[in-house]
Amino acid sequence: MSEELPSRYRSPGMITVEHEFDVPLDHERPDGRTINVFVREIADPEGQERPYLLFLQGGPGGEAARVTGPPSGWVARALQDYRVLLLDQRGTGRSTPVGALPGMSPEQQAEYLTHFRADSIVRDAEWIRKAMGVDGWSVLGQSFGGFCLTTYLSIAPEGLREAFFTGGLAPVGHDVDDVYKHTYPRVRQRTRRYYERYPEDRDRVRRIHDRLAGSDVRLPSGDRLTPERFRQLGGLLGRSDGADQLHHIVELPPDSPAFRYDVEASTHFGRNPLYAILHEACYADGGTTRWSAGRLLPDDLREPDQFTGEHIFPSVFDDEAALRPLKEAADILAGHEWGRLYDVEALRRNEVPAAAAIYWDDLYVEYELSKETGATISGLRPWVTSEYEHNGLRVDGGRILGRLIDLVRGRA
Repeated sequence: MSEELPSRYRSPGMITVEHEFDVPLDHERPDGRTINVFVREIADPEGQERPYLLFLQGGPGGEAARVTGPPSGWVARALQDYRVLLLDQRGTGRSTPVGALPGMSPEQQAEYLTHFRADSIVRDAEWIRKAMGVDGWSVLGQSFGGFCLTTYLSIAPEGLREAFFTGGLAPVGHDVDDVYKHTYPRVRQRTRRYYERYPEDRDRVRRIHDRLAGSDVRLPSGDRLTPERFRQLGGLLGRSDGADQLHHIVELPPDSPAFRYDVEASTHFGRNPLYAILHEACYADGGTTRWSAGRLLPDDLREPDQFTGEHIFPSVFDDEAALRPLKEAADILAGHEWGRLYDVEALRRNEVPAAAAIYWDDLYVEYELSKETGATISGLRPWVTSEYEHNGLRVDGGRILGRLIDLVRGRA
């Protein structure tokens, strides 16, 4: 249970302390191979003795937010009550990275990657909490971070003082196929709304699909832009400004550098390969995934004017060169028998004060399934709202976190 000597900095409006910890790759084998996990602590200069709030970001595969300049948004609100810990979840950011995993066989890659789901992230957090000598901390889980927090309440609630969820109540009691049966109708609905807003884009999108199907169009990386990859731009539609972002890509001439750079920037997974590798697995509370999104893709969403959403298909490991070294491992993991992530009885016995922002029209985390989970977690106070999309914490984080704190503390 070791930590390297932390570094300390002062910047506008905050004090920063950087921590690095060696943790077991497999927490079931604490004396085996270790990896490094990085945590950035930030505090108001007048609040360096306040309790901790651990932030678990969305993903899987993305590092924690980088705070620059004077704190704003949810961070500024958090610093009124807490010191904030920004965890680069294992495999991301300054923690030991996951890349193409050279020198490993596909079977070795797959075995290594089984240790990067929510259960391992929670055990890292507990390892770090104990190493820092913290009796208990509050946790804010955004999106996939909320899935991790649901696991935290299941397997280590003794480490928690408070639990705050934003767009991240995991679908407890449902398999991955249930998830996609709910999310595909949402994608269809969002696509329809998009064309209602930008009716001329329907013909533009069809023409782009025809061009991609009949021509070898290359992205700046050298990857071929396939119709399947272009269709993934529908993932933008789950953000508050996503329809506008999609329109501003589609309106560009397909032969322009701007079009190709913008498509690549919005559809690439090479920077954070864990997202592509483990996206379906993060829903697997036991069982196998077997490329669920691909198996359940409705025929009408294959039409040239339709989009997909936050779905991963086997084709991404062909379409993006950076992912091809992991293709066989991804196939192995699609057939892997995953362990359980949640303990329903523990959630029903929950005593940790908890509150959740549940977004009524969330494209990524299905409302109906979130509502069921909210009812399962004893004492959780839900705030169901249609004011925000999935990225609410980013666009109005101060208000959202403030309301959740008030809910937990009985002030709302």
